[in-house]
Amino acid sequence: MPTAREALLDAALAALAHRSWSAVRMADLAVAARVSRQTLYNEFGSKEGLARALARREADAYLQGVRRLLAAPAPPERNLVVVAEWIVARAASRPVLRALLTGAWDERLPAPRPARPGARPAAVPAQRRADEGPPAPGELVAATVACAEESWAVGCELAVRLALSHVVAPAIPALEERRADDQCAEPDSWSPITPAMTRLIEMILSVETTSPRKIIP
Repeated sequence: MPTAREALLDAALAALAHRSWSAVRMADLAVAARVSRQTLYNEFGSKEGLARALARREADAYLQGVRRLLAAPAPPERNLVVVAEWIVARAASRPVLRALLTGAWDERLPAPRPARPGARPAAVPAQRRADEGPPAPGELVAATVACAEESWAVGCELAVRLALSHVVAPAIPALEERRADDQCAEPDSWSPITPAMTRLIEMILSVETTSPRKIIP
């Protein structure tokens, strides 16, 4: 059984699939999570606190996924390719994570503002951590690289940055996928990573593997 906090965060994420954050009502989230409004405010303090908690959970789940993939029993270079492919797919289906990775928060998303200086610390430990604010894109990349072994740190950073380049500027749709008005379909980060991108990552990592200095020249 999920905790009340997890149920509320799940309800908030589900609500974002249908409406912008400004249209999400705290009372509706409490009903969806089957908890009282008082429980909601006890957990998050405010709608801003909920936004910070939602961003923090997305960042934490992302890093947990990276660690799991890097720990798989496979050659490290293959694991890094898998991580790059997973980042593209994960960012495609989770707009809050996509915003965390790219810094592109649009009006539909709960761009979390830092807790006000001097504000009373939250009663819930998990919320106190969330109120510290979400990681910036560069911090999240650094945290991703830190999940890899030191000898693969350079390769990991390159794989991650190549994946993020695909998230920011996905492949151009094929001609048959263009709209009737002859405009390109709206760019979307849920396009799968292209075979060419995968081959490029593998080539770069093979260079790191064979380089005597273990660095990419």
